Amino acid sequence: MLARLLALVVVLGLSAPAAARAYESPVAYTAVSHNPADALAELPLEDSTYDPATKCSARRKPGMTAFVAWLTRHAEGAFWGTYRCEKWGKRSASLHAEGRAVDWALDVDVPLQRRAAEKLIALFLAPDRLGQPQALARRMGVEEIIWDCSYWGAGMASFRPYSPCLSKRGKLRTHVNKTVAHRDHLHLGLTKAGAAKKTSFWTQR
Repeated sequence: MLARLLALVVVLGLSAPAAARAYESPVAYTAVSHNPADALAELPLEDSTYDPATKCSARRKPGMTAFVAWLTRHAEGAFWGTYRCEKWGKRSASLHAEGRAVDWALDVDVPLQRRAAEKLIALFLAPDRLGQPQALARRMGVEEIIWDCSYWGAGMASFRPYSPCLSKRGKLRTHVNKTVAHRDHLHLGLTKAGAAKKTSFWTQR
């Protein structure tokens, strides 16, 4: 009887739909080796800043060009573009609308790519050798990260659920378009100073 009951539990478990998931980040990131921010640790560190986008501007941003080149050299994944005129209201727009965000192709369902995304996120948000938090993000001007139904903005201690993945009751939806959920790419947004290539990562190296 017990054997039949266990078999039934296994069958029900296998037949149940997979639970919706989202990226769960550490509350506080720990230091990582080979962090480029370590070489700059003695220099003044930028405050955590978030610059909202308000309009469409197709003008090429030198900091974004440099950032994409850095990703190409140092990270797994592929370039999916930066600019698109995406406005939400009269004075409200996506960072893509100002050319201050890049979509970097990595797929959460491919283990190697998922680990690559998580490694890159950990690098941006890790403290430097002096314990200064989110050092590389601040030095590069990274102000926004969206990945696997989770969102981080400048100054946040950890990720929170990404609103397009939530139901009206605030629960994680079971079925979300993979691109909308940012499960086939990593979204990285820059401050105005970062996009202008005026942060310490670019000016002091």
